[in-house]
Amino acid sequence: MNSAIILLSGGLDSATVLFLAKAKGFKTYALIFDYGQRHRKEILRAKKLAQLSGSESRVVKISLPWAGSALLDKKMRLPQNRKIIPREIPATYVPARNIIFLSLAASYAEVVGARAIFIGANAIDYSGYPDCRPAFFKAYQKVMHKGMKAGVEGKTIKIFAPLLYKTKEQIIRLGLKLKVPYELTWSCYAGGARPCGKCDSCLLREKGFEQVRKVTKSLGHQ
Repeated sequence: MNSAIILLSGGLDSATVLFLAKAKGFKTYALIFDYGQRHRKEILRAKKLAQLSGSESRVVKISLPWAGSALLDKKMRLPQNRKIIPREIPATYVPARNIIFLSLAASYAEVVGARAIFIGANAIDYSGYPDCRPAFFKAYQKVMHKGMKAGVEGKTIKIFAPLLYKTKEQIIRLGLKLKVPYELTWSCYAGGARPCGKCDSCLLREKGFEQVRKVTKSLGHQ
C-alpha cells in the first residue's frame, strides 16, 4: 500500500483531502501543526478527524515568534465581512506557511517512505494567499526533486493538491460523496464558542454550503 502525508488543519478542505486520499487507497499519516495560531480548536478537530479516518497522526509544534499575521498576533484585527479579491493578500496570510509546512511534510515523508503529500490548497474560492497558487506548487515540486535524497534517487515525493481548481461548492459535493464528517471540521479564524460567520474562512465556507443547498433545492423541484 502506498503511503501519503496529509497536511491536516482540521478545516473543510484538508478534511476532504484526507478522505480522498483514503478513498484512493493510501495509508495516511496526518501531519497537524501547532504553530501559535489564535486557537487550538482546529488542532483538536484535526486529531478527531485523523482518529476517525484511521490515520496515524502527529502534532508538530513550531514557533514563529516574529508573528506577522492576524492568525498569530491577537493584537492584529481579523478582517471581517471583507470583499474577497484573490489578487489582494489579506492580513491572515502567514509568511511562508506552506513552504514551512511542506518542508516538514517532505522530511516526514522521506523518513516513513511515503511517496505523496496531500494538501487542501485551493486557488478558486480562496483568500488570495500566494502559497495556494498553482505556480507555487510547481516550483516547490522542483525544489523537492532537486534537494532531497528521494528525488536524486529517482523516487520523487509528489505533491497532490486535488482541490486546487475546484470551487467550494465542488469541494463540498466531493466531500459529501466521500462521507466527510463536516460537522467535525472547524474553519473559523476567530475560534470562539461558535464560528464568527464574518472572517474570510467562514464566508467562503458558508458560500459553498449555500450553493450546494440552492442546487439541491432546485433539483428537488424538477
